[in-house]
Formats: sequence, structure tokens, C-alpha cells
Amino acid sequence: MSEEKKQPEEKKDKAKGAPAAARSGRGQRRSGGDGRRPRRDSFEREPQEFDQHIIDLARVTRVMAGGKRMRFRACVAIGDHKGRVGVGLGKGADVSLAISKAAANAKKGLIEIPLYEETLPHETRMKYGAARILLKPAPRGTGVIAGGAVRSVLDLGGVPNVVAKMLGSRSKLNNARATILALGGLTKRAPKKEQQKTEQVKAKQ
Repeated sequence: MSEEKKQPEEKKDKAKGAPAAARSGRGQRRSGGDGRRPRRDSFEREPQEFDQHIIDLARVTRVMAGGKRMRFRACVAIGDHKGRVGVGLGKGADVSLAISKAAANAKKGLIEIPLYEETLPHETRMKYGAARILLKPAPRGTGVIAGGAVRSVLDLGGVPNVVAKMLGSRSKLNNARATILALGGLTKRAPKKEQQKTEQVKAKQ
């Protein structure tokens, strides 16, 4: 009788040990040989061609037949800091959609800034709505002396030295568009060395 009682007890002990072994085996599979989880490869983001800056973000309403409809309006400036810059406006049901539309519109209207010796080729004034701005070339080491939306556009465009002043309205949207129009209306100017060569050629003729 004693032998018969021992046999079921041994079976129970084996049954209890089986789940423990299975659990330990599962733990080994998860943790690995050294007890550490394998590291995942770090995700490397592709470098973006343009940087963007949100100039203005507002919530607007439109009165419809069924009532008011809430939307978001975003004004975004993009640039590569190498002479290309643009400003766009976008609307959407949420903030992210409005920003993405504004960035896409800004990319469609990119302009190139004709720099001359690390500054603007000449002084320029521009008016857009009630906004009026003044852009003046500056010597090396001056930096960007501007504020608000004008500074954001000049920084993204990669203008190293410039002096700007807002003379009219303080509207961010109008000042940003006035800056784009002013930069787009600049005329190219050859460096001093090339100017001297052309003057010498004309004098010989």
C-alpha cells in the first residue's frame, strides 16, 4: 500500500514541476542568453529639405446654413537657409491639417534671394495691405536686425546680414507676405571683382 501511495505523489510532483520548467523556458526565450533583451536598431530620420516655422495660428469660424463651422488657419514659412524661402496659408478641421496645407502652399511659391556679399544687393520697400516694411543691406557681422514675422522669413531664407523695419501694421500675415514680395523683387548684383572687370573692358572699348 505504501508503494502505491508513493507513485501518485511522484506523479503530482512531476506535474507541478512541468509548469515551472515551462515558465523558466519561456523566460529564457524572451530574455536571451545573457539575460538582456535584444536592442532594436535606432530609427534614423531622413534630413528634411526645408525647415518650417509657424508664423500665425488662429481659429476661425464660418457661418453656414446649419450653423457655425469651426476651422483652423495657419500661416507657415519654409526655407532651406540657402536663399530659398516661401510663405503659405492653409485651413483645416484640425491644427495638423492646416499646418500641412500651409507648408504645401509655401513650397509651391518658393522664391530665390539674390544675395550680394552676404547681404541684400540693394535697399527695398514693400507694401501689402496696411503693412509696410523696409529692408536695407548691412555689412558683415551685423546679423539679422529684425523682429516678428520678418525675422522668421529672413532667417529661413539664409540672409546673414540685413536691417529690417516694420513701418505699418503689425499683422504677422501681412508682414510675412510683404517680406516675400520685397525679397522676390530684388535684382541681382555682380560682385565687386566682376564689376571692375566689366568696367575695364568697357574702358578699353
